[in-house]
Amino acid sequence: MNMFYVLNGRKLKKYFFIMIALVFSVGVIYAERDNITVFAPDQQTSAIYSVPTEKNVIALTFDISWGDKKLEPILQVLKEKNVTQATFFVSSLWAQSQPELVKKIQEAGFEIGSNGHKHDFYSKLNEEDIRKQIITADTILSKLTGEKPTLLRLPNGDFDKRVLQIADELQYRVIQWGTDSMDWMNIGTEKIVKRVVDKAHPGDIVLLHASDTVKQTHLALPLIIDQLREKGYEFASVSGLLSQTEVQGKPVQDKTTYIYSELSASDNESNSAS
Repeated sequence: MNMFYVLNGRKLKKYFFIMIALVFSVGVIYAERDNITVFAPDQQTSAIYSVPTEKNVIALTFDISWGDKKLEPILQVLKEKNVTQATFFVSSLWAQSQPELVKKIQEAGFEIGSNGHKHDFYSKLNEEDIRKQIITADTILSKLTGEKPTLLRLPNGDFDKRVLQIADELQYRVIQWGTDSMDWMNIGTEKIVKRVVDKAHPGDIVLLHASDTVKQTHLALPLIIDQLREKGYEFASVSGLLSQTEVQGKPVQDKTTYIYSELSASDNESNSAS
């Protein structure tokens, strides 16, 4: 009988430590809940960086939130190079001040996505303001273009899980990028071309800019197009790229995932004025 109780005592001790470990694990998960992956790749609420495909197809995307000088040279390059598919993510604050330029993007047949309203860091906003920024942009762009945008690229590439969830509720797909040209840093034409051409891959989404703060994009763009074509690439809009295959999400933490700044005093002034 004594042996019987000794064995059960050991089992009870073992079970006790297992329970302690489980309670500790649950506590850690709860404490770190904001740092756990926001989504799995197959979940709808996700930011899209590229699409998995074996086809040599790529999407050139251009963010624009300030200025009226650089867009037209970029549109001219695309026309001369017979690139008929690309996506422009425009700030609605910019679009309000430059409706004729928005019209030129449309007339050229390019896709227009939302870059939000003010060029701000959405992860720092409360949920009400996040929703307001996206809806305001939606209203303005829908009125200007006659079409409701369905693609959203957050200003500064900045978001957290709240932004993703709200964007999803508002029926937007959040679009990031797989290749950053770094043109916003004005690193030089050759370096911009090399970054894009070396890093580009099938199903890639390339980040470029059309704001006046970028000085070399219109010079690098013809070389990028030529060299990508030499590698066998064709060009698609983001929607065209997404329609070809299932999207590839990328796990993120509930923190800012990537920050870039166009370093424009004029941009900051226009934001603070709104």
